[in-house]
Amino acid sequence: QVQLGESGGGLVQTGGSLRLSCTAPGRTFSSAAMGWFRQASGKEREFAAGISRYGTTTHYADSVKGRITISRDNAKSTVNLQINSMKTEETADYYCTAAVSTIYHPNSAEEYNYWGQGTQVTVSS
Repeated sequence: QVQLGESGGGLVQTGGSLRLSCTAPGRTFSSAAMGWFRQASGKEREFAAGISRYGTTTHYADSVKGRITISRDNAKSTVNLQINSMKTEETADYYCTAAVSTIYHPNSAEEYNYWGQGTQVTVSS
């Protein structure tokens, strides 16, 4: 059962910017921490970004720190992700996720409860 839905995936030019959105139809995640993970073909899910329930705290993977931004709009039950200067090795399925309980390790996939179906992102050379 998919409760979150990602949009904005597709083809991105190398060096270009990725902009993704995640919405939970019929549900508000105002009390949930949110995150983005990505999974390349044949690889494990990798943490990209996380944001606290009130949007006051963010966490980013070292590999994207400095060129990534996560934001949220609780009124719209939406979380957004932007990554600049995309690299070819960042081609992956990108997943939105939510944690309804307090989490202490936002980079750990095991701490999240709900997941979107993923959106494919291909970075061209």
